[in-house]
Amino acid sequence: MLLDRRIPLGYAFSEIKFDLLVITCVGLGTHYLATIFRHIVPPMPAYIPTLLGTSISILLSFKMNQSYDRWWEARKIWGSIVNDSRTLVIQLDSLTRGNKEQIKVMAYRQIAFCYALGEGLRGLNATDTISKFVSSNDMHDIFGHKNMPLALLHLNARDIKKMQDQKHVDAYNHVQLDNTLTRLCDSMGRAERIKSTVFPATYRLFLHFAIYVFVITLSISLNNIATLFEIPLLVVISSCFFLIEKSANHMQDPFGNTPSDTAVTAIARNIEINIRQMLGEKALPEPVAPDRFYLM
Repeated sequence: MLLDRRIPLGYAFSEIKFDLLVITCVGLGTHYLATIFRHIVPPMPAYIPTLLGTSISILLSFKMNQSYDRWWEARKIWGSIVNDSRTLVIQLDSLTRGNKEQIKVMAYRQIAFCYALGEGLRGLNATDTISKFVSSNDMHDIFGHKNMPLALLHLNARDIKKMQDQKHVDAYNHVQLDNTLTRLCDSMGRAERIKSTVFPATYRLFLHFAIYVFVITLSISLNNIATLFEIPLLVVISSCFFLIEKSANHMQDPFGNTPSDTAVTAIARNIEINIRQMLGEKALPEPVAPDRFYLM
């Protein structure tokens, strides 16, 4: 998640450096051809690149809006996971008659669930992380599943059922615990839906093509300007379009393991701190520190 501070110019430039190189080549080529054929082809009216630029701005606005909706939905989903994780541990402590060790095992599974879900959405291997919170027997069961977060929820659901069978939780309270697990499973599914639903690639290709057409027409209309000023002007104008488009591309995938991600690792760490405090532990980890201008 990008923080409210200055983003290094190098980071922004690295995202569009290839596009700017192409734009420079296109601008130089267009200027050269326009100079050769300027006595044959009449000058291009300024309203043509103006019309194209306006159209591209509308398309970029639409894409940015849709991308932000995906990013904000991902953040709301993780807000729900925070609330339900806390609720689950409170319910285990107040609605059951299980021993403290049993509650701790299930609470630690919930911590592992948060880390496993976050790293799984980013395409990372969460085995080393969750092994700190679950037993070797649980790890053996989890390895049999392709979806580790789902396996962890299943283990907790199975233990809650055992508690009911042993009369450690009555039927009404069992329903409350089951509802919390259901909400967690629903949040996991919604996050996975965002990850697996790809923003239409054709939209990005058409938008890229439109920006290049805009640069070509703008270069032709600015043919009377010296190349020393024309090319930098083209690069500056086009970089604005490309930066907005690149920002939208990153936001449309809030689990892409980039600085613009939803800060799932930091959220999972906060959940861990909250749960371990509720268990009465004193040795707690520190919150995830920002890495310069972003928080993962």
